Amino acid sequence: MRAKGSEATRRILCVFPRYTSAFGTFEHAYPLTDGVSAFMPPQGLLLIAAYLPENWPVRFIDENIRPATDEDFEWAEAVFVSGMHIQRQQMNDICQRAHDFDLPVALGGPSVSACPDYYPSFDYLHVGELGDATNELLARLARDCSRPAEQVVFKTADRIAMSEFPIPAYELAETKKYFLGSIQYSSGCPYQCEFCDIPGLYGRNPRLKTPQQIIAELEKLRECGMTDTIYFVDDNFIGNRKAALDLLPHLVEWQKRTGYVTRLACEATLNIAKRPEILDKMREAYFVTIFCGIETPDPDALKAMQKDHNMMVPILEGVKTINSYGMEVVSGIIMGLDTDKPETAEALLSFVEESRIPLLTINLLQALPKTPLWDRLERENRLVHDEGRDSNVDFLLPYDHVVNSWKQCMEAAYEPEKLFARYRYQCNYTYTNRVKVPVSPEKKSWANIRRGLIMLRNLFWKVGVLGDYRRVFWKFALERLRKGDIEGLISSSLVAHHLIVFARAASSGQQNASNYSLRLREASMAAE
Repeated sequence: MRAKGSEATRRILCVFPRYTSAFGTFEHAYPLTDGVSAFMPPQGLLLIAAYLPENWPVRFIDENIRPATDEDFEWAEAVFVSGMHIQRQQMNDICQRAHDFDLPVALGGPSVSACPDYYPSFDYLHVGELGDATNELLARLARDCSRPAEQVVFKTADRIAMSEFPIPAYELAETKKYFLGSIQYSSGCPYQCEFCDIPGLYGRNPRLKTPQQIIAELEKLRECGMTDTIYFVDDNFIGNRKAALDLLPHLVEWQKRTGYVTRLACEATLNIAKRPEILDKMREAYFVTIFCGIETPDPDALKAMQKDHNMMVPILEGVKTINSYGMEVVSGIIMGLDTDKPETAEALLSFVEESRIPLLTINLLQALPKTPLWDRLERENRLVHDEGRDSNVDFLLPYDHVVNSWKQCMEAAYEPEKLFARYRYQCNYTYTNRVKVPVSPEKKSWANIRRGLIMLRNLFWKVGVLGDYRRVFWKFALERLRKGDIEGLISSSLVAHHLIVFARAASSGQQNASNYSLRLREASMAAE
């Protein structure tokens, strides 16, 4: 489905802003790869690019790969931007550069939808999802592409059904330069975790694409060169369990037909461990990773944040169950909760050791607009509007204690020997439970072999020779080589290197303690 065309044609420049350095973007792993320079293709802008009238020329630029040039702005008649809170500075920077060329700039996406007041400089604000606001914006630009005298805000009241979404314009993205592929199946989540803004932004009743759409998108990603790992960016893959069960046989059939060259990953609530019928089909579909928002191992804290569904199964038992289906658990962890105690950091590190989860995104609590947490803290006068802090929450424990506890956890959890021990466990006891996939011609191709050799060369030289944790690395690497586990060696070592480098910067105060913090930081530079 596309927007209706018009006699007027408009050249649209879609620009995705750089990320600031963040735990979850894996930028320290990029130099070890064969040319990766960005995290995932942005779904929102690529969807808009595909939805534009067919006669409107469009360019897409991800500034994590290269900056938009003067020539790009000179070519354009209007600029579209989208992004998250962490990209706020970079979005405003793009707006200023576009205004230097007297171009109208429209901003959409999750950040502006939650906080329109953050962006007074933009000409047009698109608040909400694809729908009537999108059509109104395009009609306005078709009539008049000059900058309006004052900001115009379009708010979606009537959303387009996801079953009518076009395939995102993956062909415009340099897919081979991304760490992961991305695909969206649903929008919204039925749960109301206190800290989460998803229900406020996208609703509690998950909206869905059809299985046929998902298979068509996977085929498009393959055509565009993305064949490694594709991440379902849904808020909760099992937000609608029946729909997930309906989709999975289609994914299994597609994997069998294409030779299992693509690994899949997703986000889901931990109560997925109570659904063996879903886990079994996910294993067969070659899902290898599930991000679970565990948040905390403390049951009192889970109850307080309205995340009781994490207690449907004992957490460690749930992690072990998911591992038994060959899927590594990645965990979200929050510190600074009202239920935290002086000994919380010690308890968290014990959980890390017992769970053997390698990758935990440990963040300080940050109150986001459109969440129950924001509303409660506002009533309690505990919102701190100081962008020099790592969090906007007035913690019940002393602020310095909470930040120092976070630094302690980052340093201890990602100490190289402990981290590689957890990856060793995953290689030996989780990855071995994965479905045994055939060695397809695509995997045996010279291009794929060359790619692996480049990454091995980079790992051996930059980590094994130049790295200051090389002894730990070689102990892990030699064991994997003896077992013929090249894939486990490469995938684990790439991610481990990022975690180690980032955690060292974090524990020394060079990184924010929250991925959502507005504390000013320099953005990662775009690739030249």
